[in-house]
Amino acid sequence: MNSRELAFKVLVDIESNNNYSNISINKHFKNIDISNNERGLATEIIYGVVEKKIYLDYIIDKLSKIKVQKLSNYVKIFLRMGIYQIVFLDISDYASVNETVNLAKKYDKKSSGFVNAILRNLIRNKDEILKIDAENENMYYSIKYSYSPWMIKTFIKDFGKEFTEDLLEANNEKPNLYIRVNTLKITREELMKELDKIGIKSYKVNDIEEALRVENLKNIENNDLFKKGFFTIQDISSMIVGKVMNPNKNSRVLDLCSAPGGKTTHIATLMENTGEVVSRDIFDHKLKLIKNSVDRLGLTNVKIEKSDASIIDKNIIENFDYVLCDVPCSGLGIIKRKPEIKYKSKEEIKDLPKLQYDILENASKYLKIGGVLIYSTCTILDSENISNVYKFLENNKNFELSKINEVNVDLENQENGYLKIYPNIHNMDGFFIAKLKKVR
Repeated sequence: MNSRELAFKVLVDIESNNNYSNISINKHFKNIDISNNERGLATEIIYGVVEKKIYLDYIIDKLSKIKVQKLSNYVKIFLRMGIYQIVFLDISDYASVNETVNLAKKYDKKSSGFVNAILRNLIRNKDEILKIDAENENMYYSIKYSYSPWMIKTFIKDFGKEFTEDLLEANNEKPNLYIRVNTLKITREELMKELDKIGIKSYKVNDIEEALRVENLKNIENNDLFKKGFFTIQDISSMIVGKVMNPNKNSRVLDLCSAPGGKTTHIATLMENTGEVVSRDIFDHKLKLIKNSVDRLGLTNVKIEKSDASIIDKNIIENFDYVLCDVPCSGLGIIKRKPEIKYKSKEEIKDLPKLQYDILENASKYLKIGGVLIYSTCTILDSENISNVYKFLENNKNFELSKINEVNVDLENQENGYLKIYPNIHNMDGFFIAKLKKVR
């Protein structure tokens, strides 16, 4: 199997089963015998097609009498792949067309002539076809950057036009890959030397002493250093959550919505394997992911439990020194990593603020007086972030926002007890983190 066939299979899986690209890539790339270059090209095509889907479909609609929504999934994907290679990759037009048509011949022979004609028509009239003729500014940005139109409208309303353009550009960049050193097993310097031996470049991250930015780390699950539990994959923003909590050794911590376990294992490590971190989630398959991480990293202070965070658990009232409430959210801060998020409908996320608020209310009940409650999301919408926090404080006079001194990230807001992290300003995943203290 070559790179384009592999990319095609993954894209069909994403389109037909509504799968996230990273999950589908992991599934299809497992145990497959192709070179790193072929893997690289397949990955480039998959993410490129997913990231630019609305723009690619706009081009198809200009070129084809049959509109995109009437085309079969196979034909849609042949065309998106072919157009993406012609427009965005440094590959000859001949190879782009030829390889795509060969794929069509193998998987849907009757469409190969149609695919060939559309792609050749694009090459002949490239300049004209690639122009965006949109009826208004919102639609122009929606097509150019491939976002659901309601998102563009919301961003411009919340942040203004200039900030929105910056944000869309930042979300188009390739995300950096960060790892968190497991300081229970190895120091950052030692791990850097070990990575260097196997040809992986690593760079220290300011302010977060357990973080490294890495280049050229492929096939992670088969990496010996990973298997030995010397590191785990985690973005900077996500690490900041544990740093802001800053738990004391021998504390009791509750992580309410903890899958896949990055923050749980970070907190447990910061506590140097002392005390207890109760790590909860509602889904069995996610609890299994947490357990795998905990075991690989050699943590003995984590207790994994199945539980629904939206239902109050009367057995643990005022039981914990720290509670992490990392709630389900729209994910609009991590579009760079999960481009499918750009196509969510407004309907899909409209009930989230209420669910988040209910979980936050429950979380607050589990805290001892003097304890710290962290509320975090990986979105940038105020409706899911600061609005929920202000509403909570209005209804819970025994809590107050607590100054964040542990990091220097959002100097404008951290004095007031919260962080608003944006990809275009802070060069990391978009996140919101609030630190609340139970004062009585």
